[in-house]
Amino acid sequence: MATLRDIKRRIKGVQSTQQITKAMKMVAAAKLRRAQEKIINARPYANEIFVMLSHLVTEFDLATNPYLKNRDAKKVALVVVTSDRGLCGAFNSNIIKEAVRYIDEELKPKNISAGIFCVGRKATDFFTKRDFDVLYKKAGLFSGLKYESALEIANELIRGYLAGEFDKVIIVFNEFKSIIQQKIVMSQFLPVPVAKRTEKEKLALPNYIYEPNQREIFNYLLPKHLKAQLWRVLLESNAAEFAAQMTAMDNATTNAKELIRALNLKYNKERQAAITKEILEIVSGANALKAG
Repeated sequence: MATLRDIKRRIKGVQSTQQITKAMKMVAAAKLRRAQEKIINARPYANEIFVMLSHLVTEFDLATNPYLKNRDAKKVALVVVTSDRGLCGAFNSNIIKEAVRYIDEELKPKNISAGIFCVGRKATDFFTKRDFDVLYKKAGLFSGLKYESALEIANELIRGYLAGEFDKVIIVFNEFKSIIQQKIVMSQFLPVPVAKRTEKEKLALPNYIYEPNQREIFNYLLPKHLKAQLWRVLLESNAAEFAAQMTAMDNATTNAKELIRALNLKYNKERQAAITKEILEIVSGANALKAG
């Protein structure tokens, strides 16, 4: 049976942990607000540049442009975006499980090999220690997320794709929805998924005059679109991580509060039992003296 001193020591330990989780929740909340602002600024640009490309693309581009032309996939580059740190609930484990599921259930049955691009320390630690073909790894970028990191990763993906090292690029990441909700998204990065337009959609398009010509503008915007999309992915994952951490620390604080309440109840019961025992011993000793 635990002594009163042990219970008191445990209560103090849980209280210290509760203070830490409270502080971590507040830090995550402050970082989340800044991350949300960056997403709000990045989303319109990333969306509008894709809309513009959809207007500019031609049937000739879809058939010949190396960024758009579909190949017979023999190898897929799977970009797995996780955080660099833990203490954010199932944020990282869910992403890793989805990536492994995609490889086992959708690629292996079709005899398609997978090369892993690990973005974030948790993905790097998981895939490098197991039997996976890791083509690239980048850890520590979320401590001070910069656009240059997105450029580096995007350039490596584009280089490998154009060189024929892999035939398709898929990105799996957590998309920020709200503080309590992060959605796992599996998005095709390359070839760029620009759909063919129907004749009705073509007629509905505005009759723009392009200067320089339409193809030059399209070829100029396409690499910028890829880099903007990857930057948005990193921002989404970063904000989703802070939201998950905030939720996890809030739950930990609540659990600590419940545990402290239960330990205080146990402490009071043990203390009452000890006092009752002492009283009984005193009464029994007094009665023995009287009888003697």
